[in-house]
Amino acid sequence: MSSSLYIGIMSGTSLDGIDIALVDFATAQPQMLASQFSPMPESLRQDLTQLMQGNTTLQQLGEVEHRLSLCYIEEVNKLLTQTNLSPQQITAIGCHGQTVWHAPQCEFPFTMQLVDGNLLAAKTGITTITDFRRKDMAYGGQGAPLVPAFHQAIFAHSACFTVVLNIGGISNITLLPPNGSVTGYDTGPGNTLLDNWIQLHQGKRFDENGIWASQGTVHQALLDHCLREHYFQQRPPKSTGRELFNLSWLQQQLSHFPDIPAVDVQATLLELTVQSIVQQLPIPETHVPAQLLVCGGGARNPLIMQRLQALLPQWQVCTTDDKDIDSDFVEAAAFAWLAYQTMQHQPGNVPEVTGASRAAILGAIHLADTF
Repeated sequence: MSSSLYIGIMSGTSLDGIDIALVDFATAQPQMLASQFSPMPESLRQDLTQLMQGNTTLQQLGEVEHRLSLCYIEEVNKLLTQTNLSPQQITAIGCHGQTVWHAPQCEFPFTMQLVDGNLLAAKTGITTITDFRRKDMAYGGQGAPLVPAFHQAIFAHSACFTVVLNIGGISNITLLPPNGSVTGYDTGPGNTLLDNWIQLHQGKRFDENGIWASQGTVHQALLDHCLREHYFQQRPPKSTGRELFNLSWLQQQLSHFPDIPAVDVQATLLELTVQSIVQQLPIPETHVPAQLLVCGGGARNPLIMQRLQALLPQWQVCTTDDKDIDSDFVEAAAFAWLAYQTMQHQPGNVPEVTGASRAAILGAIHLADTF
């Protein structure tokens, strides 16, 4: 078996679960050989949510990281069993970890992703790479988004203006014009506000297929007020997270518009996600075909996809499934690629995207003990 096999692990800001992908880098076009998704255990999800709200102790922080790492280990071992592979056949794991705080623009910039790479390396027998974001930040970057370099490697097209849109908890875009340059940034909320609102009112983790949102009416005044959020007007490089777009932020917006039915708020939040994306897309030259490739959980929401196409009539709007990359696992595959870049001593960031002063080899390597 080739030593070009890597595993990527991603758990996003929506806290819905853990994505894992097995990718082969033997050829110029990486091949995803296997993938799987496992829902986040409810007790761990609740503890992570509480932690993200700042309600924690150092002991709780350490214990949650350990529990989460054990979940990652279980998923890796499950994937190895399903693919009949041994740890020795995998070069490395690239594990993003769980972002619990991201503050690139404070006085002392930092970002925190929970994962114990030592534990993963010890319990899987596979070299594990974690902590991808802080090297970029050490060079003055935002530490995010990191997936545009992977998008460029996989989706760039010399005759088409391509935008890759990932709609996870937060939405981010990668711009791939035909001239080969690449830029990208977080546009704002993806599913996080939608998930928080339906959890609050119906006890559900997410609005499956946008059914609840489709039953409501967009409240235009609330939408306009939300779209005045300063973040949407910021110029890139920029990144954001649940530190800004959370229930407290939403309640602030709603304080100006009391008595809006909950279902109308849900409809408005979906429109906020879509319009905040569309308003931050560049206008491609008229003679160049434009395509929007959508991935992440939002790609499975037919109402989001319908609204994107309605607001972008000149664009071809589709999912990355149409390019043979499962839209649910693009980010997991990206962290397999980032691990590959690290092991090849190649940079994993794009300074034009993150704002870093230079390209850098990312990640902390936790070697497997093979002696």
